[in-house]
Amino acid sequence: MKLISVKNLTVARGGMPVLEGLNFDVSTGEILVLRGPNGVGKTTLLRTLAGLQPPYEGTVDAAPDTVAYAAHADGLKSTLTVRENLMFWAGVYGGRDIEPALRDFNLDSLSERPAGNLSAGQKRRLGLARLMVTHRPVWVLDEPTVSLDVASVALFAAAVKAHLASGGAAIIATHIQLGFEETVFDVTPYKARMDVVRDDFDEAFL
Repeated sequence: MKLISVKNLTVARGGMPVLEGLNFDVSTGEILVLRGPNGVGKTTLLRTLAGLQPPYEGTVDAAPDTVAYAAHADGLKSTLTVRENLMFWAGVYGGRDIEPALRDFNLDSLSERPAGNLSAGQKRRLGLARLMVTHRPVWVLDEPTVSLDVASVALFAAAVKAHLASGGAAIIATHIQLGFEETVFDVTPYKARMDVVRDDFDEAFL
């Protein structure tokens, strides 16, 4: 079953197209890995897929409340504990059970520690654990393994595999090999001609 479908998509940064003519579908149990050099537009594409900015042209079709997005910022409240952070996000998305997220990202022993006192890698694990409490089928991830050590990368990979096995899907921008059976989509050939700016385009509408 298709979870997200992209048709003739052009995405823009600062009102200037950066990627154009994108077409792809992601279905249940699939993972799409985006590749391309830094600055080519992968983050802009992911933000558009997540609904944080509108397409410049074309469409992104997905059912409401389909996409959960994790970017470079971990989205944590530093004064709340690990447990409280997950409970907050679970409440936002209408969930209650945070125990699987604590377990799968090895956060049980840190559950009562304020997020502001975590290491960079621990904060990253907590930020990624938020995905599990959203209960949304499509995970859209921008360089999710930044700050993670080898063991934590393995935890993340296992969580993604379990998500896929339960009927979810993932779209990930990453330069490292995660050991998935994945479809790799190099966006480099879709780099746009940056010679047209549309005055009415507002990428920061949300």
